[in-house]
Amino acid sequence: MAAFSAAFLLTGGLAGAQAPVPTSTAAVAAAPVVPEGASGLQGKPGWSAQRFMVAAANPLATEAGYRILQAGGSAVDAAVAVQMVLALVEPQSSGIGGGAFLLHWDGRQLQALDGRETAPTAADERLFLGADGKPLPFAQAVVGGRSVGVPGAVRLMQEAHRLHGRLPWPRLFERAIELAEQGFPVSPRMHALLKTETALRQQPQAAAYFYRADGEPQAVGHLLKNPALAAVLRQIAERGSAAFYQGAVAEDIVRRVREHPVNPGQMTLADLAGYTVQTRAPLCTLWRVWRVCGFPPPSSGHVAVMQILGMVDQPGPVGPQALSDGRPGADFLHRYAEVSRLAYADRALYLGDPAFVAAPGGRWESLLDPAYLRERAALVGARSMGTAAPGQPPGVERVALAPQPFQPETGTSHISVIDGEGRALALTTTIEAVWGARLMSDGGTGLAGGFLLNNQLTDFSFLPADAQGRPIANRVQPGKRPRSSMSPTLVFDAEGGALRMTLGSPGGATIIHFVAKTLLGTFAFGLDAQRAIDLPNFGNLNGPTLLERGRFDAATAQALQERGHAVQQIEMTSGLQAIERRGSGWFGGADPRREGVAMGD
Repeated sequence: MAAFSAAFLLTGGLAGAQAPVPTSTAAVAAAPVVPEGASGLQGKPGWSAQRFMVAAANPLATEAGYRILQAGGSAVDAAVAVQMVLALVEPQSSGIGGGAFLLHWDGRQLQALDGRETAPTAADERLFLGADGKPLPFAQAVVGGRSVGVPGAVRLMQEAHRLHGRLPWPRLFERAIELAEQGFPVSPRMHALLKTETALRQQPQAAAYFYRADGEPQAVGHLLKNPALAAVLRQIAERGSAAFYQGAVAEDIVRRVREHPVNPGQMTLADLAGYTVQTRAPLCTLWRVWRVCGFPPPSSGHVAVMQILGMVDQPGPVGPQALSDGRPGADFLHRYAEVSRLAYADRALYLGDPAFVAAPGGRWESLLDPAYLRERAALVGARSMGTAAPGQPPGVERVALAPQPFQPETGTSHISVIDGEGRALALTTTIEAVWGARLMSDGGTGLAGGFLLNNQLTDFSFLPADAQGRPIANRVQPGKRPRSSMSPTLVFDAEGGALRMTLGSPGGATIIHFVAKTLLGTFAFGLDAQRAIDLPNFGNLNGPTLLERGRFDAATAQALQERGHAVQQIEMTSGLQAIERRGSGWFGGADPRREGVAMGD
């Protein structure tokens, strides 16, 4: 399954009698977004450092990375330590049962390591169709073994350490094991998300760990110990990723996936043993005077972010005047929402795992061609266009694919690190939905606690084709990696190449908007990283225009409605982490919507 079929995307002289690019895409119009639950706002000051810095979604995880950097560890060493602590303290969003994308800069070379989950070899395009041939309800598809992809995070961490690590591998696990054995205080955010969760209570392993005997979640500040995770991490520390992908841990994962009483999956021991990390060529795009670098497909993040930034700057660059009383104003929001429709329309049609889906025109950069973006941006008028249609980038004459209908994407966490020698990374890590598949493995230890398994396969299109039989690029296929919105990003000066920023965010399909907002805030509006992250969130997924609840005044919403927008004010719980160069040092920001902090010396 390593090669795509040329029949799915015909370019240039290969075009035949296939259907033209769709001109009506009502199927891709976005339903309301339900992001990972909100847990309030905490003001963050921003943090300064001279030599190195780490930013992550939980103070204990940040501290683990900080200790490694103090000891002379590399950016990758710190990220491994952070990831392992996040598996313990932020299990709702990330962990060793999921996957990740890593963008790494060693001072000379940029590298993209793909640890995205894969579909089991027994999976097929009917995975999320019911007996009636219709897509399963999303909530039904998520819970259980059916949605679990082959995890990639542990193997990714080991491969990154092999390439870029400096400290011994076991050293990177010490803090996570210590916290798992001695206990850590339940955070307000974990408690709040446990309070509203229902399916997790039905899985005995998870219920016994996260909830009290009376069914209430463990209280804020309760010292929560995880002996099962400690034992699994100790095995990985001692024997490497083989301890996870083979033997007792792998056997327990497969047993729980395949023997789920209601919604079993198809993963095998061979699927786990055969997982490989893919090294990909990063995508770098010139924007104004910066070179913005991100992840290629199967992530849609960089392509969509840079389409938005390229189009929102038409006919001229936006600047601080886009803000009104410290918030994005209606004129800017109208233009931003309209160009976002165009970007998400292209995303729904063209993007998927490059081992199965051809890039339009033979290269993903065709979607970022300046002339193409000018042509697309010219479609924006005084009133909303409603649902946008995908475009035809250079080299594309006919497309035999159908746009993917909208479906939810949630969850995830982000880590940014810059070490004492200037190496930098952006790592976005996920188990997909909040609490993943609501399926917890103890790694075969028989102990309390463990780690949650991802539901990443629900990032595939539930429908394999449209009513005309045209296949959807992101449909389920054996061994395939689902399309992602994760957008780990590094920014450099276009002239001279100096590193300017590392950033990323959780947030499902809205990750793209959270990263674009922070880039605009920092480089177009003139804010520091913390103030850029603090800006209200907004976006459009080719449907309603989304505004962060309680952050915009009534006049702004009214002005958008008068231009034809269907406005929805919802919780938009980003979890941005960013580190930027300021003067001779570094300045870190963390999202006030979550519990993250930055630390450095």
